[in-house]
Amino acid sequence: MVKKDYYEILGVSRNSSKEEIKKAYRKLAIKYHPDKNLDNKKKAEEKFKEAAEAYEILSNREKRQSYDKFGHSGVKGNTTGTGMNMEDIFTNFGDIFADAFGEGFSSFGFGKSSINRSIKGSDLRIRVKLSLEEIANGIEKKVKVKRLKIAKGIKFRNCSYCNGTGQITRITNTILGRMQTTSQCNTCSGSGKNIENTPRGANKYGLIKEEELVNIKIPAGLTEGIQLKVSGKGNEAPFGGISGDLIVLIEEIPHTKLKREGINLHYDLYISFPDAILGAYKEVPTINGKARIKIDPGTQSGKTLRLRSKGLPNIEGYGYGSLFIHVNVWTPKKINDEQKKFFEKMRKNENFLPHPGNSEKSFFDRVREMFS
Repeated sequence: MVKKDYYEILGVSRNSSKEEIKKAYRKLAIKYHPDKNLDNKKKAEEKFKEAAEAYEILSNREKRQSYDKFGHSGVKGNTTGTGMNMEDIFTNFGDIFADAFGEGFSSFGFGKSSINRSIKGSDLRIRVKLSLEEIANGIEKKVKVKRLKIAKGIKFRNCSYCNGTGQITRITNTILGRMQTTSQCNTCSGSGKNIENTPRGANKYGLIKEEELVNIKIPAGLTEGIQLKVSGKGNEAPFGGISGDLIVLIEEIPHTKLKREGINLHYDLYISFPDAILGAYKEVPTINGKARIKIDPGTQSGKTLRLRSKGLPNIEGYGYGSLFIHVNVWTPKKINDEQKKFFEKMRKNENFLPHPGNSEKSFFDRVREMFS
């Protein structure tokens, strides 16, 4: 299924300002909030998440630049909108809803307090280096990650200051009458809990750093710089909150023979004068092995051959790139007397003089043909 354009989702132009994007998202958030669409809550939630994903990309300068340049493939694995639950969206974009509805707005309904939302642990970031073969085929990697986890044997008790609610309500007498205000409990940081005992080695939040083996599924066709998210594998949150995420930054290990350009690959093939004149069969490397190609008699240096579908898979899930083979005729730097006499004799031979015709494409023609 082809994903919709993020600008189209928010109903803004590609040169819209950050404020215009924010305003458009806020409008859609109000329109599709599930509590306002009880007759079709499921569809409204899908639209709500779709808008959140679009806003997440277009409100971030770096993500937006990558999207403008490469489309959805440029931000693959770099979005959390549709993968988040409703609570996550309100946690990440709470300022939008506070602007629209006031501080009392939450994901649980209009007019309810957002203070009691679960605490979320911090995200962790790692770099994973992949070979071109791994990128082409996709792979599962097991990596060791040091993350904060709730220490074994820890015990919690309800906060005595807020009675486990995570919030403090105050009533103040003013000239307009009695006014009620609600704020986060500073004693328990809004969690409603306090630590009863702190195991050895744990910090004041009851967290201890432990090494864990994390399995990362890496889809085929990624480009360097793309970030993947492994939900719940960041640092755990104190008081039994929501774990953070593990953000995986992809680095590509350069191939020794093949050069990458998007989903296409390039290879420089050097052939001898005799092979160029007489023709030959040559083996060239591919991502998953080798391919045998034919060099026609009279092949000129600079000729480009194309092997379709021998490149990388499209990250969007359809089609493969091509392998372009650039033929270079190798000129020997030293020759013996016999060879020298032969070429001296051929210097003025009509058959050896250059006669480029319409069939011989120029450099620019070859470049244009390469990407057609």
